[in-house]
Amino acid sequence: MIFHRSKWARPVALLTVLAVVSSCGLPQVGPNKRQIFAGSVQRQGDSFIVAVNDRVTRATSVVPALGFSDSLKNAGRLGSDTIQPGDVLGLTIYENVDDPLLGVEGSPATQLEEVQVDGSGFIFIPYAGRIKASGNTPEAIRRIITAKLADQTPDPQVEVRRVAGDGSTVSLIGAVGGQGVYAIERPTRTLGAMLARAGGVTIAPEIAQITVIRGTARGKIWLQDLYDHPELDIALRAGDRILIEEDTRAFTALGATGGQARVPFESQNMSALEAIARVGGLNPATADPTGIFVMRNEEAPIANSVLGRNDLQGAQRLVYVLDLTQPNGMFEARDFLIRDGDTLYVTEAPYTQFTKILSALTGPAGSVNSLASLAGN
Repeated sequence: MIFHRSKWARPVALLTVLAVVSSCGLPQVGPNKRQIFAGSVQRQGDSFIVAVNDRVTRATSVVPALGFSDSLKNAGRLGSDTIQPGDVLGLTIYENVDDPLLGVEGSPATQLEEVQVDGSGFIFIPYAGRIKASGNTPEAIRRIITAKLADQTPDPQVEVRRVAGDGSTVSLIGAVGGQGVYAIERPTRTLGAMLARAGGVTIAPEIAQITVIRGTARGKIWLQDLYDHPELDIALRAGDRILIEEDTRAFTALGATGGQARVPFESQNMSALEAIARVGGLNPATADPTGIFVMRNEEAPIANSVLGRNDLQGAQRLVYVLDLTQPNGMFEARDFLIRDGDTLYVTEAPYTQFTKILSALTGPAGSVNSLASLAGN
């Protein structure tokens, strides 16, 4: 018996082989679109799949709220000469007598150097007693001492000066030109002036954050906001601690992108389009521009707003889908904000997997020619 080869024999055989090879689990950078959609809540999964549009973009445009409390912003500036506990004073007392009360005979001027204000705000002056110094200016202290000595020595003349001490100081640490302890003086009574006094910040201004700790109060702002909003240039207080640090937010990029990495933020806000650009854009050989996913654990209030519900509680897994081939796809990607901890994932184009199958059958070279040969008559 003679068998005639059907013209469909080779194509059928090719398809059979392709099916067998594809079922063997070829390598891929991650799940494809079909596999991601299979994990949606609508298909008994645990993630909500949401196509990005203008409404979704508005609902998810949440930026970390940074700022100072009213107690920090409303504190008035200290007088440049206001004495604080821990400050050191220098006193000179002149007596118009040959036998002075405080000094030695023949020396009308008595020097009292490095008189430190104690923790309760007082100083002790011989024959004048214990005097409240904290909260007063050197001029006010001079008048108090003069009045107390006037009953014991004729027409005393008193000079009081503030020496740099431990009372009116702040500490600066972190990414600043000169870390250390600085006295609050007339030119450096505000946050911005003190930063300048310490040499400025040593990291990019766009990602620099300033934390001020005063007792139990704490506030954090962006460096740029310090100069954009004058009310944030707060008055300093003795004991303030100022920390300059780099923004620690980051997102993770995976899939068919120019690079796969954990990527730190370089500005206060970052869009999905900027995030793609940060990792070298889409891989032109493998990326599917219709399958760009942003995976995020969304807080319940935002998740309810995005999904049009009010019954969700706790963090929800949301997967936002961007399609750059749509008429407004690029605009949507430009406006959609990336947040700390997001995963940006780009799927491979369907033909990429098909090419891998051909390569597995015929080797890396000549896949197209091999396909034509297998399917030829």
